[in-house]
Amino acid sequence: MTMPSALIRRQTPDDYAALIEMNERAFGPGRFARTAYRVREGAMHDPRLNLCAVLEGEIIGSVDFTPIAIGGVPGALLLGPLIIAEDNKNQGHGLGLMLDGLERARVLDYKLVILVGDLPYYSRAGFEPTPAGHIAFPGPVDPSRILHVELIPDALKAYRGLVRGISSRSPLR
Repeated sequence: MTMPSALIRRQTPDDYAALIEMNERAFGPGRFARTAYRVREGAMHDPRLNLCAVLEGEIIGSVDFTPIAIGGVPGALLLGPLIIAEDNKNQGHGLGLMLDGLERARVLDYKLVILVGDLPYYSRAGFEPTPAGHIAFPGPVDPSRILHVELIPDALKAYRGLVRGISSRSPLR
């Protein structure tokens, strides 16, 4: 039996209450202490890359991409959080959200996307381990879980150092 495909679209202000609730259910109050969350906090968002998956009129998933600088070099993104409603997991919706977002990011001239996550899951979207010591977060992160995907060939070479969210006081790129 074929699973229905979700419609992937940009998030709108009308979606925010449902997305906050999904995030709370998926990650609980401990999410605020995670280093990746701290990088996103106060950072500017690129609304062209905040996506949700809708199935039969209901939001079943979402993904955000936050503009970051690595070692002071802008043009990169931090993927996350990626959330899929419990009843809709293991049906390809997370992969669909990631692939759609990565393609949008490529078209928008971003160069690199990083995340902190499990390689077996994210490798399906092309993510691979980042060499140890190449990218650092401003808090505790297991270095073996820092993954990246290059949106242009050899992009990783230009990005080395500390990850920082780009604030609204800084230009997007």
